[in-house]
Amino acid sequence: MPMTPVPLLVSTLLERGALLAPQEEIVTVGKFGTLTQTYAETRRNACKLANALSAAGVGIGDKVATLMWNNHRHQEAFYAVPSMGAVIHTLNSRLTGDEIAYMIEHAQDKVLLVDSDFVPIIEELLPRLPSIRKVLVCPISGPWQSQSDMMVEWEQALEGQPDQYEWPEIDENAPMGLCYTSGTTGNPKGVVYTHRSTYLHTMVQAMTDAVSLSATDCVLQVVPMSHVLGWGYPYTAGMLGAKQVLYHGSFDAELMLDTMVEHEVTFSAGVPSIWLMVKDAYTANPGRWDLSHLQRVNCGASAPARSLIRWYWENAGVEMIQTWGMTETNPVCVTSRRIAKHRFRNLPLDQQIDNMAKTGLPLPGIRFKLVDDQGNEVARDGETPGNLLVRGPWVCTNYYKVPDSDSFDNGWLLTGDIAKIDKEQYLIISDRQKDLIKSGGEWISSIDLENHILALKGIAQAAVVAQPHPKWDERPVAVIELAPGASIDTEAILSHCASRFARWQLPDDVIFVDRVPLNSTGKLDKKSIREMLVRQGYKLPGVSQ
Repeated sequence: MPMTPVPLLVSTLLERGALLAPQEEIVTVGKFGTLTQTYAETRRNACKLANALSAAGVGIGDKVATLMWNNHRHQEAFYAVPSMGAVIHTLNSRLTGDEIAYMIEHAQDKVLLVDSDFVPIIEELLPRLPSIRKVLVCPISGPWQSQSDMMVEWEQALEGQPDQYEWPEIDENAPMGLCYTSGTTGNPKGVVYTHRSTYLHTMVQAMTDAVSLSATDCVLQVVPMSHVLGWGYPYTAGMLGAKQVLYHGSFDAELMLDTMVEHEVTFSAGVPSIWLMVKDAYTANPGRWDLSHLQRVNCGASAPARSLIRWYWENAGVEMIQTWGMTETNPVCVTSRRIAKHRFRNLPLDQQIDNMAKTGLPLPGIRFKLVDDQGNEVARDGETPGNLLVRGPWVCTNYYKVPDSDSFDNGWLLTGDIAKIDKEQYLIISDRQKDLIKSGGEWISSIDLENHILALKGIAQAAVVAQPHPKWDERPVAVIELAPGASIDTEAILSHCASRFARWQLPDDVIFVDRVPLNSTGKLDKKSIREMLVRQGYKLPGVSQ
């Protein structure tokens, strides 16, 4: 018997949360204080926003850009824009003006939604943005002023608009979101998410074997909503009707810990540098924060150090769930849990931590392939590295306005990662292809060295990059940022590395810097590090000028 052909649409997910949990809270927390509204209020405001956007000429398939922090207005845009059939295009506030202008014009956005502290940036860019018809300004960050009559206060734009909107039934393969890659080489590339892909990603993300979200959770959204749609959590939490706490503005570890305690947060997500700063603040203020309600944290964007995973479990009773994905994968494809299989439940803690430190197991629907440089599949023995390819129902198959790209091959995404897969089917990413270090014909993983160095007390950040060598082709150099007040010398770092790595794998040099640069998504910006060394005329010790 055939099933009713109901399309998988974002609107049906978010309508569920608003219907089942109309009085549950969506809280915005920032240095300005706290703002609270209910799911019912969020839905009404989303309908008003959809009506205002429609009045501004936004129709099905049109792009609406956001340049906003995490806040309740941004959540309303996540609700309204795709539900009305338009496409939400999130812009990262850490991008340069040129990058923002490129993305807006490449996407041909019609309307721009911004927080008030970004008004000066947008006002300067407007002459370069002919596609933009109107800019709605959310004043949550403070007062603003502009000479442009295109800029309208958010509340003014919504005034008089109906608080109901008939969400259209559209094709589930229609676009709902647009995000751009970080553009480490060339211009950033656009990735389009469909209603179907986001719907399926949302459902799977809530699974117990993923991050185990439920309506009983309080979710602290620290990951910027601009970063791959906030890793999907605004939709997963919104579908469930979970309490949401949206962290607004630049990061402050003590404010985050205060927020966790006040709102009894059970789940949060962030990049490794966030969890390092939270750990440092927590240990520097013993007894100040009770984290007994916190159950799980998601660490993504880059691999957490094994020592960090262990610290959260042993000192706070918190499971650190590692996830892996890319802009091209919508984003989560892999999770690594403390106990991932029934027969693992009695493993010693050291083995549990070992598994958690692996990249993880594929989520349902996700398939992996490892191939050598000739395209032949390699063994899944945990030892043989290969080029990682991935495919699945929420993995894109081309870039926006780029029908042919060498990043895709017959439905498979070529990730650019070097990885292994062990006999338990755990994915273990060794490095990005461009970040692997080839020394004397052998490969050295910069990620493994970085994570080991980070386990040394007093290290705030560590990056390992290749430098040219006349005999060995390339040799590793460690670039180190010390924690405030720490005093660690080169010999201590090399001795620490020698406890695990062979002599030929050790860094040839250690460089101390005030700040290790991160890119717009919180990952190590190795491109900038390499450029810095070139500008400084750096040469490896013992290599002639």
